[in-house]
Amino acid sequence: MWVEDVWSSNQFPRCLLPLAGASVAAGFPSPADDYVEKNLDLNEYLISNPAATFFVRVSGDSMINAGIHDRDILIVDRALTAQSGHVVIAVIEGELMVKRLRQLHRKWVLIPENDAFPPIEIKGEVELIIWGVVTYVVHPL
Repeated sequence: MWVEDVWSSNQFPRCLLPLAGASVAAGFPSPADDYVEKNLDLNEYLISNPAATFFVRVSGDSMINAGIHDRDILIVDRALTAQSGHVVIAVIEGELMVKRLRQLHRKWVLIPENDAFPPIEIKGEVELIIWGVVTYVVHPL
């Protein structure tokens, strides 16, 4: 899986959308309230570090079991320090990819979330560059 179409979060205007004051039941239905609690700015809700955040479109299905599908848009924060277990945007030998970062037996490994793809072990002179940590994925239902 690789990524394409990088956008900065600073390129988009603020857009305030209504946020319902009541929660939606995911189990048994409950009566809905007929009022709006406040306006919700998705930039404010989804982006902690606007100057360090970008959007990127996914190509491929190596992360399908993590809920990341082909053509999804990822929200990536470059201000976060990548840790073992994070889903990251990584660059290896000039190739940009999205994978889960793991440290196994003192070695870094990029793990796909699809059994059809092998893990990528970082060894020898291979340079691993982490562009950022994926914080959210946006895709249609």
